[in-house]
Amino acid sequence: MRIAMAVMRHETNTFSPLPTELSSFNRGSPDAMPMEGQQAIDTLSGTNSPIAAYLDIARAAGAEIDLAVAGNANPSGKVADAAFDYMAGRICDAVARGCDAIMLDLHGAMVTESFDDGEGELLRRVRAIAPDTPLAVALDFHANFSPALLANATVLTGYRTYPHVDMYDTGKRAGTTLMRALAGEVTPVISWRSLPMLTHMIRQTPSKQPMKDIMDRAIAAEAEGRVLNASLFGGFPLADIPWAGLTAVVVGDGDPAAADALRDELLAMAWDRRQDFVFEFETIEESITRAKAVAEGPVVLADHGDNTGAGGQSDGMAALAEVMRQGLDDVVAGPFWDPAAVARLVEAGEGARVTLDVGGKTDMPALGLKGRPLTLTGTVVKITDGRFTVTGPMMTGLKMNLGRTVVLDTGKVLVFVSENRYEPFDTGCFTHAGVDPAQKKYVLIKSRQHFRAGFEPIAREIILVAGPGVCSSDYDLFPFKHLRRPIYPLDDMATPDAA
Repeated sequence: MRIAMAVMRHETNTFSPLPTELSSFNRGSPDAMPMEGQQAIDTLSGTNSPIAAYLDIARAAGAEIDLAVAGNANPSGKVADAAFDYMAGRICDAVARGCDAIMLDLHGAMVTESFDDGEGELLRRVRAIAPDTPLAVALDFHANFSPALLANATVLTGYRTYPHVDMYDTGKRAGTTLMRALAGEVTPVISWRSLPMLTHMIRQTPSKQPMKDIMDRAIAAEAEGRVLNASLFGGFPLADIPWAGLTAVVVGDGDPAAADALRDELLAMAWDRRQDFVFEFETIEESITRAKAVAEGPVVLADHGDNTGAGGQSDGMAALAEVMRQGLDDVVAGPFWDPAAVARLVEAGEGARVTLDVGGKTDMPALGLKGRPLTLTGTVVKITDGRFTVTGPMMTGLKMNLGRTVVLDTGKVLVFVSENRYEPFDTGCFTHAGVDPAQKKYVLIKSRQHFRAGFEPIAREIILVAGPGVCSSDYDLFPFKHLRRPIYPLDDMATPDAA
């Protein structure tokens, strides 16, 4: 048996000013490009990722593995056609070499320069080569769906957690069902439907209501054998495409009616709670004032408006400026993305006293926002290469690379500045430089939900900070042009019957 595999992951924020080139797809790679072949197998084996589960399943079956490409990029703007064509070409080449099964580790919210649904276009190209080869897809919880994606998959599963701590399990669910289909034990049929509903990402997490018992219902139905697989997707709302929205995907065993019934049950629950999926936020000043009144730390301040994990550039300084204006002490903050500032600080060297502008280098024309640097004065106390291995529950075992990273001590705040963007979902972004965030009164990071994987266990209190940026929870700021309309909560008259 021969199995073709690939990783091609990108969450596209169509309002992000950051380009997404082929070199962007090196997340988790020791090099500047996507991994391929044995290097990818060696690097990704044993990690908390869908591809690691696929590899284990293939080994257990004694199958030959053809891992065509492993490209994983931080969320950003539309993917360049050249980057998409390169990775899709590698995958199609592997399929054309001949295979008995195809296992893909994708995201589900990729938008390219030419295609609103990059994953759907990938599967269309694959099916042009191998129309009947069984094909499994593992997707992110924030996937958006076009008909092309669902029409060309045999099996499809999604993460059930946010933060995504079940990535391996998601791949295992997809791969195991596909192997059962290959053995003739089951006959997968996919049922799906999407609601015209933009949920706020802060309100999506399946660990809490309103999503919790909806996801629990899907998990129970699968565990009880009512269906082969059941997945609920919160969707990625910062994509100006017709497919954005909350989606249920159910894989039945030769019984479309059972799959349809569960699908409709899950979506009815979500629609009835649609108002509960709206996040109400406060001003930055109000959030920091609340934080200042907290007696004991660590207090995690999560700036969710400028978050790498949803396409932000992580160089917005508004939250840090307010922290310093209100005089919070014993703070660690960052990492802020500013390669130019890193270069200056590295040149100055450890021990140097420096005054410079940090962050605010990027404008956000889609929202009419200008970058605003913050002038900082401090001592360079540490310079690192920015490399560490994730030890927390999300992406466990994957190698991270912040690029050169500098710690600037301003007296009350330790400011981390890095060459590469990173959403802090693992404390290694600080501990690799010898700073333990568990020992600080305040921890200011740029994240919406993933920070909970690594930082919630050390936090006495968590305060969400609505900083400005292309990840804002204020949907009224976004100039949507291509969404299906009406859609909730932008349009109160929206109804749940849009496909």
